[in-house]
Amino acid sequence: MPVFKSRDPLRAEFWDERFEQDFIPWDLGGVPQALREFVERSPAPRTVLIPGCGNGYELRFLCDAGWNATAIDFSPAAVQRARRLVGQWEQHVVEADFFAWQSEQPLDLIYERAFLCALPPAMRPQVTARYAELLAPGGLLAGFFFFGSAPKGPPFGIARAELETFLEPHFELVEEGEVVDSLPVFGGQERWMVWRRR
Repeated sequence: MPVFKSRDPLRAEFWDERFEQDFIPWDLGGVPQALREFVERSPAPRTVLIPGCGNGYELRFLCDAGWNATAIDFSPAAVQRARRLVGQWEQHVVEADFFAWQSEQPLDLIYERAFLCALPPAMRPQVTARYAELLAPGGLLAGFFFFGSAPKGPPFGIARAELETFLEPHFELVEEGEVVDSLPVFGGQERWMVWRRR
């Protein structure tokens, strides 16, 4: 187990250390099946934001499919790593703060993959409000939501009722399914969900 100096996931240094030491147990090593299926049945390419870029697998997949995807992260180490891995799409990986970043064009979709659960529970109202702020009516919040009650994290699980409390004022749930390729760190406690902005 690596030794880390930073214990605060609200600081970029926390994530820098983990990427630099290759301690990334939330990394699937590829594109989740539910996202592949979602893209296959979607009617047209979309403009997408991926908060928390990870290794950029999904960014590369979406861009290769003709979608206009941007991945952001406030960790310089994460951004540097993703840019190396996404090849020709490196300009689509941006070092930015999710709460300050602005899209140059309207977003059709925000892709959620281990971003909400990476931040302390006290941040949930701000994260979910920002989702709503960035998406116009009809826009989609799609991805994986980690349900759990363990007090330590990240990942920080959320109760389903709490997630609904935060999202339902602005979103309606339009799709839900099981996740067939969950990682051990999520312990089969995640769900694929698509929420539409009201």
